[in-house]
Amino acid sequence: MNLFSDPRWADALNRLPDYLGNHVRVSLTALALGLAISFPLALFVRRRPVLRDVTFGIASIVQTIPGLALLALFYPLLLALAALSLQWFGYKFSAFGFLPAVLALALYSMLPVLRNTITGLEGIDPALTEAAEGVGMTQYQSLTIVELPLALPVIMAGIRTAAVWVIGTATLSTPIGQTSLGNYIFAGLQTQNWVFVLFGCAAAAALALAVDQLLALVETGVARRSRMRIVLGLFGIVALIVATLIPSIGRARANYIVGAKTFTEQYILSSLIAQRLQAAGLSASSREGLGSNVIFEALTTNDIDVYVDYSGTLWLNQLKRTDTPPRGELLKQLKSTLVDKHKISLIGELGFENAYALVMPRKRAESLGIGSIADLSSRAGTMTIAGDYEFFSRPEWAALKQNYNLAFRQQRQMQPDFMYAAVASGEVDVIAGYTSDGLIAKYDLVVLDDPKHAIPPYDAIMLVSPKRADDSELLKSLQPLLGKISIAAMREANLRAASNDGTSSPDEVARWLWEKIGKR
Repeated sequence: MNLFSDPRWADALNRLPDYLGNHVRVSLTALALGLAISFPLALFVRRRPVLRDVTFGIASIVQTIPGLALLALFYPLLLALAALSLQWFGYKFSAFGFLPAVLALALYSMLPVLRNTITGLEGIDPALTEAAEGVGMTQYQSLTIVELPLALPVIMAGIRTAAVWVIGTATLSTPIGQTSLGNYIFAGLQTQNWVFVLFGCAAAAALALAVDQLLALVETGVARRSRMRIVLGLFGIVALIVATLIPSIGRARANYIVGAKTFTEQYILSSLIAQRLQAAGLSASSREGLGSNVIFEALTTNDIDVYVDYSGTLWLNQLKRTDTPPRGELLKQLKSTLVDKHKISLIGELGFENAYALVMPRKRAESLGIGSIADLSSRAGTMTIAGDYEFFSRPEWAALKQNYNLAFRQQRQMQPDFMYAAVASGEVDVIAGYTSDGLIAKYDLVVLDDPKHAIPPYDAIMLVSPKRADDSELLKSLQPLLGKISIAAMREANLRAASNDGTSSPDEVARWLWEKIGKR
C-alpha cells in the first residue's frame, strides 16, 4: 500500500490550514513583541554596565526554564491578573491560549536579540564613531546613520535565532489552549498516531527553515548593501505570512468549543460531542491536549463550552475533599458545589467510570499472590511504578501512599499508552492505569482491588460552562449521550483508537461509538 494512501495523511493535511495559521499568528505576534521590547532595551543598557549585566542575567535565566514550564507558568499568572482586572476595572481578559503563549514566547525571543544587538554595536571600530562625532553628529545621528547600519548584519543573526526558537517552542503551547502545529504532536503521542507526530515535526521544521532562510536573505542583503536581496527576503516573509494566515482567518469561528484533556479517551469523547453538536446544526470545534486544571479553569471562564471530566478528579483536585462518600452522595454534593462556587452545570453522567487503578501483569500478580493494593504494599519496596505526567502530584497518589503505606523502589513518568507496553514487557512492575482502558485486556493485565477505597468513584460526567447553562440547543444535542456509554463500549473504543492501523482516528472511533450507543 502506498504510504500516502494512509487516511491519516489526508486527516493531517485537512487540519494544516488551521494549525499552521494559528502557529504563524502566535509566533509572529510573540516575535514582534519580543523585538519591540528587546531592541530598545539593548540600546538603553549597552552603555550602562550594571543594567546590562542584570538584563543579560534575567534573559539568560528565562532561557534555562523549559519551554513547556514557562508557557504553563503564564496561565495561572494571567488568571490572577484577569481576576484583579475584573475586580478593579470591571474588565476581564482571557488568560487562555493566545495571550499566555505570546507572552512566554516573547520572553524566549529576547536573549539572542539583546546579545547580538549589543555585540554588533560594541564590535564597531571606535575610529568610525569618533569620526562621526568629529563631523558634528549627535549621538542619535551617529547611532542611526553609522552604528546601526554597520551592526545590522549581527543584529539580523540574532533575529534569525529568535525566530527559530519561537517557532520551535510554539509547538509546546497546545496544553495551555493555543492551537499550533504542536496539536499534531500531542494528539499523535496520545493516540499513537505516528503520522501526526511526523507531520507536526516536519511542518514546524519546514516553517522554521523557511523563515530562517528568508531572514538570511535580508541579512546578506544588508551585509552586501543589496536592496534586491532585502526586498526579496521581506517580500517572501510577507507572502509566507499571508499564505498561512488567510486560510485560517477565512474559516468561520465555531460557536461551540469542546475541550479535551491529554489522553486517548478524551480525544474520542470530544470528537463525539463535537459530532453530536454538528449533527444538530451547531458549529463546533475541539480544543484538545489540555491539562486537568487548565481545562477546568477554561470552562469556568467560558473559554470552552463543554467537556467530559471525572467525578473523582473534581472531588479531589477542585473541591479538595479527602473523604469518600457513596457514589450517589458524591455526585449530588459535586453538582451543587460546582453550581454554587463556579456556576458550572453538571448535566449528567455518561454511564461509565474511568478511575485511576494500580495495574499489574496478570501472571506476575498471580505468581506473587497479589490481588489487592494491600497485598502489594509489602513488596512495593522492590518494585518500580510508572504513572502519567500528573499522577504522582495528584491527591490520589497521596491517598494511596497514606492508606497502604506504599513505598516503591522507583517512580517513573511516561506517556499513558507507553505505560501499558512497559508493564507488559517487565520494564516496570506496576502502573497507575485507567479502568476504562482497553489496553488492560490487550496486554492481559489485572486491576488490583482497593479495599480501603482510597480512590473515589470516577464517573464520567458532562460539564457545561456558565454562559451555556441555559443554552437549550446545546443541552438538547448532548442529552442522547447521557447514560448511554457502558464501560465495555468505552474500553472497546479506547482499544480501537490505540490500534495504530491508520483507520481508527478519534473522529472515526467517535462515529463508531455513536453507531453503537445511538441505537440504545
